[in-house]
Amino acid sequence: MAWSIAEVARMSGVTSRTLRHYDEVGLLPPAWIGSNGHRYYEEADLLRLQQILLMRELDLGLREIQAVLDSQVDQVAVLREHHKRLLKERDRLETLARTVGRTIAELEEEKDTDGMTKINRPENLFEGFEPSPAEAEVRERWPQEWEQTQQAIETMTAEDMEQWQREVTAQMIRIAEFMVAGTPAADPAVQAELDAHYHGICRFWTPNSAAYKGLGQTYVDDPQMRANYDKIANGLAVYQRDAMVVYADARLS
Repeated sequence: MAWSIAEVARMSGVTSRTLRHYDEVGLLPPAWIGSNGHRYYEEADLLRLQQILLMRELDLGLREIQAVLDSQVDQVAVLREHHKRLLKERDRLETLARTVGRTIAELEEEKDTDGMTKINRPENLFEGFEPSPAEAEVRERWPQEWEQTQQAIETMTAEDMEQWQREVTAQMIRIAEFMVAGTPAADPAVQAELDAHYHGICRFWTPNSAAYKGLGQTYVDDPQMRANYDKIANGLAVYQRDAMVVYADARLS
C-alpha cells in the first residue's frame, strides 16, 4: 500500500514542502514517483518519517539524523529505545504536573488569617525535579570547575548554544562511525577525535587525567547521559569512555 505526499502530510502534520525538502536532501525519498509527478510513500517510509520526527523532538539536525538512520541495523531495537525514553519523560511530566497542581491547590485553599499562604509539606514542592546523578557527582567532586562551566554557559547566546550542541552531536556521530566500523579506541584517528573532545571541554574547565576519566565513566553510569550517547549508536557510551581512558593515560598523565 502507498500513500500520496498529500496523505502523508495530512497524517503526520509535516507539510508537503518539508517532505519534498527531505527528499531533496536524501533523508526521506519517496518509494516511487507517479506518472503525474506526485511522490508516493510506503510503510517503510512512514516508519522512517516517524523516527525523523522523534529525533527532531530531541533537537538533532537533519544531517545528524541521516547519519543515525543510515547506521541503524535493528529498527525495532531503536524504536524500543525511543519508546522507553518517551515513557520516562511522560512519567516525569505527569509527576511535575501533579506537583504544580498540588501547589496551586495549597496556595488557593490554605491561607493564614493574615492573607499569607502556607505549605503543609515543603518537600512536595520539588517532587518530579530529578537532577542528573552525573551532574550531582560533578558538582560534588569538582565544585570549582562546575561553577566555571556554569559561568561560561551563562555567557553563551542562544545561537552559540545551538552551534555548540550541533558540534557535540556531530562529533558523537563521527566517533560512533569508528565504533561501528570496529576501530579500536586507541586508534590514532579515534584519539584525534578525543583530542578535539578534550579541548572542547577545556572551553569550560580543564580536567586532569582522573577528572577526564571520571567524566567518561559518568557517560556510562548516568542513565540519561548513556541514553543520549546510545541513541546515536548502541554501545557508544562505553566506547567513548574507553577512548577517554586511553587519551587520559597517554596525554594527561
